[in-house]
Amino acid sequence: MNSNITKIGITNDKISGRGSQYASYRFTDIIKSHGESVKQSMSRKGNCWDNAVAESFSKSLKVEWVYNHNYRRRSEAELPIFQWIETWYNRRRIHSTLGYKTIEEFETEMSNQKVAA
Repeated sequence: MNSNITKIGITNDKISGRGSQYASYRFTDIIKSHGESVKQSMSRKGNCWDNAVAESFSKSLKVEWVYNHNYRRRSEAELPIFQWIETWYNRRRIHSTLGYKTIEEFETEMSNQKVAA
């Protein structure tokens, strides 16, 4: 991924924020050059809740995992962070916004509701 993008705030291949740097022609051109692999997401004006889930995830990742480990390189962090997300965050950590279920439980429940409908 382009290092210019990484420096101004991409998380999980989705860019959020309403700052002028995210709406500039130069920045949006960079985003468009990556095709479908990167999606720009801007919240509605004055709506602080649009990015609340993503920001909450970022905080949880940093506080519960990243700050407790000392990675010298990004490449050293990638697999352990992936494993933390897949084995802890998605499967065992409960989330109040999902009715105190894990992400895995919530997704299974939603899938079962679609099948029953």
